[in-house]
Amino acid sequence: MKLLVYVAAATVLMAISTAQAADLTGRWLSPGDPVAKIITHYEDMWAHTACSSVPEALKAAFAEDFQGTAPNGQRYGRPTGNWGGNGTNLDCRLQKIQIRLFGDSVAVAYGNESSVSKQKDGRLLKHCLVWTDTWLMRKGKWQIVAAQDNRVTCQ
Repeated sequence: MKLLVYVAAATVLMAISTAQAADLTGRWLSPGDPVAKIITHYEDMWAHTACSSVPEALKAAFAEDFQGTAPNGQRYGRPTGNWGGNGTNLDCRLQKIQIRLFGDSVAVAYGNESSVSKQKDGRLLKHCLVWTDTWLMRKGKWQIVAAQDNRVTCQ
């Protein structure tokens, strides 16, 4: 009888572990998925900060414990005050975004964006970034907790 109880308990534990592990393998979200729409909305706002002022709604999307890594390798915390671009760039675009959801409270967004700045000599210079942002569902809202940005050659 004891052996049967142990076997049953082990089977239940294995089933729970397998279900949890399967949930953490993640799934790619379609653009129409409600979570993808929320994250894409905020990522698009962030991509446009080099061309315009920063909306208050975007500031709220950053977690208090946010940490990012800029293209030059510098770490930065949650943006405060006047942050992002200075609003002088042109043609800011979120070009592509893919989002993978892990469970129902962790998402990783992979994307790229571009903008154009006017140089002192009048020439236009295109800037391109590829990035990875980590989002968590906290107290009923999605927040960015980590970002890694990489400057790349524009295609």
